[in-house]
Amino acid sequence: MKFGFNTSVTRRTLIAAGLAAAVSGGGAMAADQTLIDAAKKEGEVVWYSSLIVNQLVRPFAEAFEAKYGIKVHYSRTPAGEMALKLVNEIKADSLQADVFDGNSAFFQAMPLDNLVAYSPPPAADYPAELKDAGGRYHAINVAVLTTSVNTSLVPEAEWPKTYDDLLDPKWQGKMAWTTDLTPNGPPGFIGNILKVYGEDKGMDYLGKLAAQDIVKVPASQRVVLDQVIAGEHMLGLMTFDHHAVISAAKGAPVAWLRIEPLVSTGNYVGLLKNSPHPNAGKLFIDYILSMEGQEVFQKANYLPAHPNVPAANVELKPEGGHFKATVITNEEALAGLPKWTRIYKDLFE
Repeated sequence: MKFGFNTSVTRRTLIAAGLAAAVSGGGAMAADQTLIDAAKKEGEVVWYSSLIVNQLVRPFAEAFEAKYGIKVHYSRTPAGEMALKLVNEIKADSLQADVFDGNSAFFQAMPLDNLVAYSPPPAADYPAELKDAGGRYHAINVAVLTTSVNTSLVPEAEWPKTYDDLLDPKWQGKMAWTTDLTPNGPPGFIGNILKVYGEDKGMDYLGKLAAQDIVKVPASQRVVLDQVIAGEHMLGLMTFDHHAVISAAKGAPVAWLRIEPLVSTGNYVGLLKNSPHPNAGKLFIDYILSMEGQEVFQKANYLPAHPNVPAANVELKPEGGHFKATVITNEEALAGLPKWTRIYKDLFE
């Protein structure tokens, strides 16, 4: 395509476009100075997180403190338990936290009315499926869940390539998944199947899969993967692709499979109403959504939610790995989880 612009106009247009991109929240521009000053006056921010402390929370807190000189106090709790803790603090009028991060389990217990609508400039770079239309929460990292395989027990030629391949009788009793009843566990798998196959064919498929006697592991996705690595199971369903890569890099006999579409979910950040340090909380969210903040996630081997920040291993996100994934948004999770959980209990328990 040819443009009818002269060189000087084109140059000015490109410069303007670059400035606009910076303002949109790509991470090149600093936060508003008025907000920075107000946050520094508060001097601290309290972060309730569901992420791993040594891997991500501590490095991120240190990066924020180094940039703004504002102390970060953090507490690590599973998302569902965190929500209950915050609800109790709010009821007792003793709210300690300013910001939180959590998955859909958090939002099942925490009413959205308790969150502040705040969309800093970096939020403009995120697609609609990774943020609340009302600005009450935004994704900070994503998870990709798929099937893992023990490469010592299963020759590559026999690795399943489709969901139908999981119905092969040779996998009966040889597969496992967590009992975590969130989109990161069996309910997410069920929701994906119903979307891929449709209601009738999906339920028929799930009935056949249930006959495969999938081993239920009452622990995390990481534990399921570790058991696959140890040879207790040949396949692990709904395990994180980045966990498999980390383990394989250390010599473990494991790989993750591109059985499409994979499942993708988000972990979200939000600001709490009537928090003790509201300006520091806003600045914290501004930073965690910026490209600079997202690069901390990248270095920690989490999958950054920012579309312009690839994973440390670029193949772990759909756009870098060139695979299809069903994104289960927070809204879809809240609407679908009761049904997906009921199907799981009816067919698999």
